[in-house]
Amino acid sequence: MLTEVTATRYVTPLREGGSLPGIVEADDLGTYVMKFTGAGQGRKTLVAEVVCGELGRRLGLRVPDLVRMQLDPVIGLSEPDQEVQELLRASGGLNLGMDFLPGSLGFDPLAFEVSSVEAGRVVWFDALVGNVDRSWRNPNLLVWHGELWLIDHGATMIWHHNWPTAERAAARGYDASDHVLASFAPDVARAAAELAPLVTEELLTEVVALVPEEWLVDEPGFDSPAELRRAYARILAERAAGIGDRVTVGERSTDGPSRVPGWLATELPRRAVK
Repeated sequence: MLTEVTATRYVTPLREGGSLPGIVEADDLGTYVMKFTGAGQGRKTLVAEVVCGELGRRLGLRVPDLVRMQLDPVIGLSEPDQEVQELLRASGGLNLGMDFLPGSLGFDPLAFEVSSVEAGRVVWFDALVGNVDRSWRNPNLLVWHGELWLIDHGATMIWHHNWPTAERAAARGYDASDHVLASFAPDVARAAAELAPLVTEELLTEVVALVPEEWLVDEPGFDSPAELRRAYARILAERAAGIGDRVTVGERSTDGPSRVPGWLATELPRRAVK
């Protein structure tokens, strides 16, 4: 089970996130980025954060620690922003916290070098979970102490928003043309060979068991949270088996700063952030 803490002070909202996450302090003296059940995307966003974040960690990727976070809406009474107050009132009870990485920088592909091996592991993982939100437009990567950290997995496993179509999702490929790491020649084949065998039934069962049961109740088409957990594990297992062969990297979309993967290496020299 994830560690459980209680929010003690609401510090400030993070306006960059579409769900309006906030920085909060907790009773373990830690500082967290809190994601709310009352946000517009709902509890499935938090389910995705837990499943994909904890799966990524077990595959050796760097993901900030996640915690179960209890919220008493009263802590936001002094917040002057009406939108924030409404969000806090709608999110009383159990929410999700992500360890705040002080001093971290948003990933900039012009300023930070990523090896083809590491790029391949991130791209393969994003293909596995169907991440649509790790593009050059919105990298959802941080650089902390000179290392790459993965954040914000709420826009993954899109199939769980429409379970009747989820089985077909297992056979879909992954277009990484707009992926923020596409220009680093990601070695997806090597990543698949190393990581796919690790995605076992036991591992997936362990990961989906971390999702709080109250976020899984009353899902249409499922008789119990246990049945729903098995569905998550089944889809991810099916994707892990062959997704490495279905990753494509073509031309970037036309509204980007470039059209061709590799443009960073040819147009501007990179420098590593120390």
